[in-house]
Amino acid sequence: MVSLQYRIGQLYMISKHSHEQSDRGEGVEVVQNEPYEDPIHGSGQFTEKRIYLNNKLPSWARAVVPKIFYVTEKAWNYYPYTITEYTCSFLPKFSIHIETKYEDNNGTNDNIFDGELKDEDMEVCFVDIAYDEIPERYYKEAEDLRYFKSEKTSRGFLQEGWRDTQNPVMCSYKLVTVKFEVWGLQTRVEQFVHKVVRDVLLLGHRQAFAWVDEWIDMTMDEVREYERATQEATNKKIGSLPPAISISETPLPSCARSGPSSAPSTPLSTEAPDFLAVPKDRPRKKSAPETLTLPDHGRRDSGYRLPSLFSWHSSSSQPE
Repeated sequence: MVSLQYRIGQLYMISKHSHEQSDRGEGVEVVQNEPYEDPIHGSGQFTEKRIYLNNKLPSWARAVVPKIFYVTEKAWNYYPYTITEYTCSFLPKFSIHIETKYEDNNGTNDNIFDGELKDEDMEVCFVDIAYDEIPERYYKEAEDLRYFKSEKTSRGFLQEGWRDTQNPVMCSYKLVTVKFEVWGLQTRVEQFVHKVVRDVLLLGHRQAFAWVDEWIDMTMDEVREYERATQEATNKKIGSLPPAISISETPLPSCARSGPSSAPSTPLSTEAPDFLAVPKDRPRKKSAPETLTLPDHGRRDSGYRLPSLFSWHSSSSQPE
């Protein structure tokens, strides 16, 4: 029961959040959303989105990124297991690969991705939806879970140590791989992406809990219809062409759109654009805005490749 509620709440949150964060020329355009059949993972849902975020980039990135810029998100949802990939044709050698597993616990499974990474290759971060700080621009008093109480479920307020006292509780485990192999920008981009991923996870799970009274009575069919209607409204809001979205009932055959078996390959050209090249006599900057400090494991190939691998544990208490 908890697992189904979490899934409905997650779908509702993603649709509503995307709509709220979108404006003309900026936001999330849904290109495809269809059932998908995988020979290994079984029935699931495939989505492809274009995320337009030029104005949300830091100033140093906007200086080299064209205004017509988007990131492609492809997701294969075989709940309680999902795969999400992000690529950008403008930035070769860039990719984000996220594997997610959901379990009915408070983040105590240290071996959920056992066998995929060695301990020294992974940093574990716990995301507390009630007490971790979020960027000030995202803060809303109504979504502050320390002071929020659900009218329909009576869940809340979340006090210190809530993960050990709330029951039932659901945990979202994420294994995140970030790669950007362009000398001179690699460290800045990877650190920036790590921080963005963490902020998005934190904000999304806060909202899923704070909006519980809006989705708790929904069925899966109802939330899918909400998802379809909201996606069309969001596409119009950002000024895209009339959307060709289909949330069909017939699963795509596995041969029609192959799911990923590992981290995504680098899209398009393997060479960086000329204007991203850094002059040899230019000193390399070591600082990055809004950085999330990560340990240097000393693994460098050809002097510039340093994949950053870690997992996010994001616990969120769900109503009965």
